[in-house]
Amino acid sequence: MFATMSNPEMWTALFKIAVINVVLSGDNAVVIALACRSLPPKQQKLAFVVGTAGIVVLMTILTAFAAYLMTIHYLQIIGSVMLLWIGVKLLMPEDDGGDIQDTSNFWQAVKTIIIADIIMSLDNVLGMAGAAKGHYGMLVVGLVITMPLILFGSALLMKVMERFPVFITIGAALIGYVAGDMIVSDLAIKEYVEAHLAFLDTYYIAGIAGALIVVGAGKGLGRKKAIAAAAAQAAEGAGQKQAQVS
Repeated sequence: MFATMSNPEMWTALFKIAVINVVLSGDNAVVIALACRSLPPKQQKLAFVVGTAGIVVLMTILTAFAAYLMTIHYLQIIGSVMLLWIGVKLLMPEDDGGDIQDTSNFWQAVKTIIIADIIMSLDNVLGMAGAAKGHYGMLVVGLVITMPLILFGSALLMKVMERFPVFITIGAALIGYVAGDMIVSDLAIKEYVEAHLAFLDTYYIAGIAGALIVVGAGKGLGRKKAIAAAAAQAAEGAGQKQAQVS
């Protein structure tokens, strides 16, 4: 045990994993902040912890099978489409609905955190797997010790979003950008893109397109939802007034 702990290569692997995870987790912090922004303060903290614990477990499993996962054609395209929809949903206004709705939103937030962060990390797991060099115990340790930094960043971002709502749109746009970039990075089309569209900055263009799709669809659907909610509220008020007159 002591010989293992004194192995310089193991500690080097741990350092690399921690650095890679922190550097690549800026978008993960955005997802956590967006998903939890509408929860009550106590549920926000719990959703942070539960969602992050789920990410650590699933990231460890994904990284262990990273080499295999990255050979699956269309995996990143499917994940990107899911991520676009998650970005749109995060941009839409939340429903009001009391304690039952709050409980539902808590688990919805946890599910969103785990699914979105795992999808966004598909192209990051190879880096951590390479840094681990077989030291998968260090992979788990590295993920665990860097998660508090991600949680701190998420909490800070959420406070910023509460004060400056424009950052909600910026965060959703970032998710869309990552999704667009992932689509053209998929093995099924990557070679074609690099061979035939080399004159374009394809990844940048795809990222911008993804961001515009998320913001446009999110704002549009959110506006429709708000109009429908206002109409329903007005109809309910008119019904109550009519009942009082009767």
